Amino acid sequence: MNKEDIKKLPDTPGIYLFYNSLNEIIYVGKATSLRDRVGSYFALRGTKEISRPIEEMIHEVKDIKHISTDSVLEAVILEAIYIKKYQPKYNVLGKDDKSWNYIVITKEEYPKVETLRERELKMSSRRKPGSCLGKQTKDPCFRRDDRYKYIFGPYPGLKTKEALKILRRLFYISTCKPKQKRPCLYYEMGQCLGVCTGEISAKDYNKKVIRPLVMFLRGEKKRLILKLKQQMVEASKMEKFEEAARLRNQLNALQRIQDIALMNKSFVENKIENYKLKIKNFRVEGYDISNLGVSDKVGSMVVFDEEGPVKSQYRKFKIKTVSGQSDVDCLAEVLERRLKHLEWPLPQVFLIDGGLPQVNRVKRILRSKNILLPIVGIAKGPKRKKNEFFVVAEKNSDFTQWFGQHVTFLIRVRDEAHRFAIAFNRQLRKIV
Repeated sequence: MNKEDIKKLPDTPGIYLFYNSLNEIIYVGKATSLRDRVGSYFALRGTKEISRPIEEMIHEVKDIKHISTDSVLEAVILEAIYIKKYQPKYNVLGKDDKSWNYIVITKEEYPKVETLRERELKMSSRRKPGSCLGKQTKDPCFRRDDRYKYIFGPYPGLKTKEALKILRRLFYISTCKPKQKRPCLYYEMGQCLGVCTGEISAKDYNKKVIRPLVMFLRGEKKRLILKLKQQMVEASKMEKFEEAARLRNQLNALQRIQDIALMNKSFVENKIENYKLKIKNFRVEGYDISNLGVSDKVGSMVVFDEEGPVKSQYRKFKIKTVSGQSDVDCLAEVLERRLKHLEWPLPQVFLIDGGLPQVNRVKRILRSKNILLPIVGIAKGPKRKKNEFFVVAEKNSDFTQWFGQHVTFLIRVRDEAHRFAIAFNRQLRKIV
């Protein structure tokens, strides 16, 4: 593969397959950007930086194929399916008990979803005699024991905690005990279907949560989306509008999976680079509330891309439901109304003019709709920039690094949202 061929690869998540001269798959890998990842192997070929078996055997590669996916999570799942099916030689050489993880689903009445390392799975399973998938291999094959109904993987280099967070929000996976005295926190946030309160039976939990999750982990996302759409239409016809709305939100979340930091960096890069949000159509939305006491309450939404403000996409909001003076409630109304517009693309970052109360409220609203995106709050006005106080509702270290490099840009977004809100407020008062 030459430089021109590499340039033709898509700058999207997916998996790549290396074939040898016998047309055998000898390595399967995942990538946040197929173009960057595949290109990195050939950029390092023949240099002293090469150290891992995969780079050392690059001379065996005679053909490369790729499959694009809509998200990193789906690339992780597809990679596992191909590794399990083909047992590529250089995937096996590179594996170890610490980095190869599995997602398991227990056989309980309300099944639990857990992650295990290969070492833990070996200890909990018995060795199956013979071969795996019809091929002799040194890899262990795992028999389903009394605890696990499903075993998915292996997932090399996966951040399992991050993956489970995403899966829990996408599929409403319960982490609580059935019929507790009090509802769990996720129930209050709209992310638990009522296992804790006894509102959902084990049969319905398996139908609404476990079956869709299994389909997704089997790589059947397209079929799953069609099935959920059918269920949404049926729920609407039967006037089960709350269930129809839940399915609609789930469909939106599945089609907009935000998982940029799902993979361990060591499995994505060959060299350390400054973190970038490698997403097409980069977008930041900034929000502010302007009011005069308890009256004339308005909200603003401004949009910035990598080149600056996109004024054609600015939006104004007259506050309709909030009585009294509460910037937090006003912000909540603005965000709820904004999220009803499915035709507006979601941003990569929500920027809020406000501190911890505002950020926490926004976080609850987004999580209730299975929207997993970074939120940044900037407290205090633009006249006191030396005392700016930032609230970052994102624990990922890569995003924290990006945030640190773009503080000036984010302040500019906040200032523009502030200016736009005040201008709208003044305009309304002049009209009156």
